Amino acid sequence: MFAAAAASEALMHARIWKFRPPHGQEDAFASAYSETGRWAELFRKAEGYLGSSLLRPIEEHGWWLTIDRWHSLAHFEAFGRDWRREYQELDAELEGIAGEEEFVGAFEEAA
Repeated sequence: MFAAAAASEALMHARIWKFRPPHGQEDAFASAYSETGRWAELFRKAEGYLGSSLLRPIEEHGWWLTIDRWHSLAHFEAFGRDWRREYQELDAELEGIAGEEEFVGAFEEAA
């Protein structure tokens, strides 16, 4: 039991969102939500952030996916506490290019 608990603490925490940016805003969306975009810039200020990926849909007007990786759920939660104001400001600023968005879920790396 102790070994299982220790192993689960070492697993990476990932958060996945899906987006459908407004027609004509795809390039601006990709720029802001990519691994070098505005969200990643903010996340990099926090301890435990491991990186982000942006997946572009193959079909026209399909859903885009973002995957944000953190060392642990605790690191993500600390980011939420420590950077809440900056997160809310950036979210409001980028609202027009995000379009439809839905939280897919939080996941841990399978051992």
